[in-house]
Amino acid sequence: MSLFKARDWWSATLGEVEEFDQGCLSIADVDNSGSGQDKIIVGSYSGFLRIFSPHPAKAGDGVQAEDLLLEVQLRDPVLQVEVGKFVSGTELLHLAVLHPKKLSVYSVSGTLGNVQHGNQHQIKLMYEHNLQRTACNMTHGPFGGVKGRDLICIQSMDGMLMFFEQESYAFGRYLPGFLLPGPLRYSPKTDSFVTVSSCRQVESYKYQVLAVATDADTKKDIEQQKIVSGKKVLADWILNIGEQALDISIVTYNHTVFSIFVLGERNFFCLKENGQIRFMKKLEYSPSCFLPYCSVSEGTINSLVGNHNNMLLVYQDVTLRWAAQLPHIPVAVKVASFQEMKGIIVTLSDSGHLQCSYFGTDPSLFQAPKVESRDVNYEELDTEMKELQRIIKEATKTQDIWPKIEKVDDLTLLANVSPVLDVVSQAVDSAVESESVPSVTVKFTIRTRLHVQKTVLSISVPPFLALTHDQFIFHSIDPGMPKSISTSVFLKGNCSPADLDGSAVVSYSTPTGVSRVAQCKFRLPLRLVCLPIQPSKAANHKLTIDTNKPPVNLVNLFPEFVERSDDDQVNVVGFQLLAGHKVTLLASKTSQRYRIQSEKFEDLWLVTKELIMRFEEYFLKQGIKDFTCSFCGPIPLQEYFELIDQHFEIRMNTEKYEKLLSERAVQFRAIQKLLLTRFKDKTPAPLQNLDTLLDGTYRQVIGIADATEELQNSLFRAFIKLKTATQLIILLIGLWQKLSNEQINILESTFLPLQQDGQELGWEESVDAALSHLLRTCLSKSSKEQALNLSSQLSIPKDTSKLKKHITLLCDRLAKGGRLSLSADSGSQHSILMPGETVDLQEKDTEAGI
Repeated sequence: MSLFKARDWWSATLGEVEEFDQGCLSIADVDNSGSGQDKIIVGSYSGFLRIFSPHPAKAGDGVQAEDLLLEVQLRDPVLQVEVGKFVSGTELLHLAVLHPKKLSVYSVSGTLGNVQHGNQHQIKLMYEHNLQRTACNMTHGPFGGVKGRDLICIQSMDGMLMFFEQESYAFGRYLPGFLLPGPLRYSPKTDSFVTVSSCRQVESYKYQVLAVATDADTKKDIEQQKIVSGKKVLADWILNIGEQALDISIVTYNHTVFSIFVLGERNFFCLKENGQIRFMKKLEYSPSCFLPYCSVSEGTINSLVGNHNNMLLVYQDVTLRWAAQLPHIPVAVKVASFQEMKGIIVTLSDSGHLQCSYFGTDPSLFQAPKVESRDVNYEELDTEMKELQRIIKEATKTQDIWPKIEKVDDLTLLANVSPVLDVVSQAVDSAVESESVPSVTVKFTIRTRLHVQKTVLSISVPPFLALTHDQFIFHSIDPGMPKSISTSVFLKGNCSPADLDGSAVVSYSTPTGVSRVAQCKFRLPLRLVCLPIQPSKAANHKLTIDTNKPPVNLVNLFPEFVERSDDDQVNVVGFQLLAGHKVTLLASKTSQRYRIQSEKFEDLWLVTKELIMRFEEYFLKQGIKDFTCSFCGPIPLQEYFELIDQHFEIRMNTEKYEKLLSERAVQFRAIQKLLLTRFKDKTPAPLQNLDTLLDGTYRQVIGIADATEELQNSLFRAFIKLKTATQLIILLIGLWQKLSNEQINILESTFLPLQQDGQELGWEESVDAALSHLLRTCLSKSSKEQALNLSSQLSIPKDTSKLKKHITLLCDRLAKGGRLSLSADSGSQHSILMPGETVDLQEKDTEAGI
């Protein structure tokens, strides 16, 4: 905030919901009173025209009834008001009001009052011009050097300058290269018009050039001028300022040089009459208006610049001389004389705050009262400091020491998955090779405490699953009136998803305009991706999960896959994945073990995860909290490595085909250029079989592109299968070593760093870098390993041998007591070397590049 404030001399608030802009303010003795006192003329977009003559009893008084000389409501919005000699046969001042489709010129006159009501003012329409084009702004002056009268030039929205010689229309000219209208001013010294085009150039056009140019009623006529003889509209000079302009002002004071001031978005420029820059000032704020005025110093010009920080700044050329605070953002600023007071600053805001102010040097400063001095007891301060340090230390050790205050969200999003599948499946365009593809309905409910707008609900499910509708838009939601929508999920791709967790995000705007989001997650049923089937005894891949509780009847765990009967306990269940193979779950009758088996290793994941989750839910309902699962090992790394090799092989083939496609595309473009050169040649020459070569290359490009697309689809399926197997390996390692949730999160971040595989950054190099970091920090065996630096650049490896060695080492070191940690001191704990361990393993680690 500025040290000084603009002192309020007189102020008024115009209307309630009216809008004002730069051209809505003018200062002049419009009623020709001869007293030398200016009047304030204000027009609004609502069509109101007001004329004020401020007479405050003391500085700071508001508007009085007698200050408002005239208030009339015109039928059309007022774009700009100007005062000049606009009526022929007289040199009295008249008021010109610009409407979008009309120009009106009025005379303002006052009548002395005979009673206490005071003087009366009225306006009389002298003449008006109906415009054929929508007006933007206007300027006036003695065009062509005429004496004793002012002519008017109006700029339309489509770039035509329309000239009016008082009561008659003179001519119209289109500006060349016009796109959007800019500020327009008339320079009487050079008899030219200065504007800023949409090309961000200051352009000057001589009046004589515009007057003698070929007449053009439409823009098509301008194009015809290039063919038909006639004088064109050419600019006298052009200056590129590189930004849009807010306003232009012409300075023609006697003791200063002629100058053209241009206010840009971030700079204001002072130009000479030939368009050269005299000086420029870079602004550190966003300006809103400006007004150059006469300076007391010889050869300098003062400028008032208002900005969007409610500041009014005074510059002498480029030097800041004064800064004052305003109560509003000015869109127009003028200097006027009232009651023998010269230099009153008149500002107008876009909401109609009209203020007359002056600069003062009596700042309003707050002086704090004196406080009573007292003696300081340093022993008590020392004791208090130690107690506070102890409390802070205890608070940093204990988390959640403060009671949590339940936060009530402005908007809540709830998802409810139907417990049964849809009676009529909603699956469409599914690639699953099955007689029927089931679907399940998910219902979302949005509740809000406030009136929210622009609400967008976006739903996402894992790859190969699809939604009937994935986005819903609500224009507004009222409090107490929840919105509910439903959508169906089904298996679309011919591959099993990596998981069954979906998410929904809703974005909305609060009544104050703040954008916020709310989200929720939901889990889809296993029945969506697999069907019940007769169990199978034969399988290539088997896993055994141990528990610490007696065997559970599988009917209680998977009721939707087993029909209830009065028979003995069911200990075997079969699952047929819609896009996979058969999976069989067996429960031991005598021990506490469960076996999951399948023909494909990756197909074990969904059933294994579902089994453990249903175990936890079942025993939690029974009130048993000490239930645990375990895996005795060994970790099936060989099956996992086969999937890694398959993914890597498809990735290398995809890269090879993409390079081949790029080479054929270059060859195709080269042949096209040669053919184009032959066809353009005036003397025909034989094609030398270039057309045959072009056709063959085109067929190769199409064939390679189809093969590349098929490989990319195969690569995506291989990545999903690899992701599925990776999640199974992480689960087995966690059960094997009884890892905590924090350690499992570290494993997930290590093995699943990417949500989507790509050629630039693939799964193999990302996982290898993360494993190398773990093996040389928290799982390191010696300081020698910690001193090794990792490569900062990731690239596609030549093979997967190094990655498989690192995965094996990770499992070995976890089995020998290593613990995963990301703390800063974890690297210093390298005491996991077990008795009997040979040096060969350490040399093997070093060879692996750890």
